[in-house]
Amino acid sequence: MEISEDLRTFIEGIPKAELHIHIEGTFEPELMHKIANRNGLPFEGTPETHRERRRQFKDLQDFLDLYYAACAVLKTEEDFRDLMYSYLQRASRDNVKVAEIFFDPQSHTENGISFETVIEGLHRGIVEGRRDFGVHGSLIMCFLRHLSEEKAEETLRQSEPFLDKIIGVGLDSGERGNPPSKFRRVYCRAKEMGLRLVAHAGEECGPDYITDALDSLHVSRIDHGVRCRESPELVRRLAETGIPLTVCPLSNDKLQVKGRFLEGKNPVKCFLDDGLMVTLNSDDPAYFGGYITDNFIVTARETGLTKADVRNICANAFKSTFLPEQDKERYLRAIEEFNTAHQ
Repeated sequence: MEISEDLRTFIEGIPKAELHIHIEGTFEPELMHKIANRNGLPFEGTPETHRERRRQFKDLQDFLDLYYAACAVLKTEEDFRDLMYSYLQRASRDNVKVAEIFFDPQSHTENGISFETVIEGLHRGIVEGRRDFGVHGSLIMCFLRHLSEEKAEETLRQSEPFLDKIIGVGLDSGERGNPPSKFRRVYCRAKEMGLRLVAHAGEECGPDYITDALDSLHVSRIDHGVRCRESPELVRRLAETGIPLTVCPLSNDKLQVKGRFLEGKNPVKCFLDDGLMVTLNSDDPAYFGGYITDNFIVTARETGLTKADVRNICANAFKSTFLPEQDKERYLRAIEEFNTAHQ
């Protein structure tokens, strides 16, 4: 269904927090082309042919193969700064005020890039992006779950001199055969170091992976989590505990999660009805055809979201950030002011 212009304007303007965004997944073909040329690297085809290749994926692994190939273009601190700065500039157009941003250091250190180069470049982009666009960005370091826990532990050790630039750890890459419990030890160590804990679960694999992330890793947010509806008991647990789900509808569509596991339906409205702390996010927008506002608009079309639903989802996101409580309250007041002005 089409949505009204009034609802579209409301979605576009309301303050937002983005909690599930991979910085490497914001690597637009045009920027990729620019950086490849700057680094003297070959770039097959044109930005448009690269964009065309990203229009459809068979599954998560098909996407990841392309994603990791693009990461190989990033070589210098300036490259990582430009990647972050470009995302924050684009996010500001969607009125994103807070972004807790995933990065995959192993994707780069495996290519011979130092951890310091990655983190310093990304951090510089965050500082300059906040100055120029008013977006409060912070970093969550992800471990690649297809690699060993020992490699994750090495990455955690590499991060220790830079903990002032990282707020948490996450777990991403292919789920199949890589349960959360595989990383129990490194998550325990990260918690001891004062880092916040999140993990991807319940995207490719079923609700047992979500339960495993909660019980083995003790995470405070579940990234994706859409397959929780296969377990009424888990849905009740998530509702009772208020564990946030960072849902990414365009990603679910592009990676065939929606068609294979969700009966072709966008689950967001059902999650709201179930009392879940659902948020909307863009995941890897340069690959999945849309940024955060696009995910809201698609969800409104597919599920009939109302202004009240949009307001509640945005409020959920700010409540689910790792910001100090006084900052959360300030953003929640901004949502209420916007909501009152647009009724």
